[in-house]
Amino acid sequence: MATEAFAQPDSLPQRHLYRPVNRRIDRIFFGGMAILLCIVVFIGFSPTYFRAGMLRAPLPSPILHFHGAAFTLWMILYLVQSALISVRRVSWHRSLGTIAFYLPPVMVILGLIAALDALHRGVSIGPLDPAVSLAIPLLGIICFAVIIFAAWQTRRKPDSHKRLILFATVGLTEAAFGRFPWSQIGLAPAAGAVTGLGILVLLAVVYDLVSLHRIHRSTMWAAPLTFAIGAFAVPIGMTPAWHSFAAFLNRTVAAHL
Repeated sequence: MATEAFAQPDSLPQRHLYRPVNRRIDRIFFGGMAILLCIVVFIGFSPTYFRAGMLRAPLPSPILHFHGAAFTLWMILYLVQSALISVRRVSWHRSLGTIAFYLPPVMVILGLIAALDALHRGVSIGPLDPAVSLAIPLLGIICFAVIIFAAWQTRRKPDSHKRLILFATVGLTEAAFGRFPWSQIGLAPAAGAVTGLGILVLLAVVYDLVSLHRIHRSTMWAAPLTFAIGAFAVPIGMTPAWHSFAAFLNRTVAAHL
């Protein structure tokens, strides 16, 4: 099994650098995280999508049906792929992964179209105006694209690959967390979404420290990027530069309709 390795003295075998203390616990953690992320997504989108009949859900734009179907398929594939690793069906995991990696480019395109469609329709997230609201999905899908591309590049380095897939998927959960009933505990939806995202990122970082006694090099950049995009999307969206950018995008979309 190929792993990443920093330059080390010859006396230290490279194959041990990123090997967790217990591979069984490793499978349990990543499999458990896949289940947890699927639960978060189901809870967040249950009222407006899953319990509304998915394709029959009264969504405001047709593109959202394709968007919802693609992202739901990703969560199912992520869960299945994690399960295959847990039961040690690595060859099946690799075969399915070859097919699964055709999905992220579609997700990125649909995510961009859905974000621009929402901007054109003047959709606001909570008290945020449409321009600020645009920053959340647009920056989120760009973050997903960056991390998922890195995951594809490290597909033959399992320790890196599984962490990058995890962080790419964690970033997608912010939209689900934003739909949790945070107001019932006196928390604003934006604050609740960032809190939920931060907890998931922290779980992965703590696992690295416990299992590897260090933070894996993939976690070292993907964890802060995932959290920063979630935490700073709204502040970025409030800047005059972003409003000008959003206005330009809106004019461009309007001109092509």
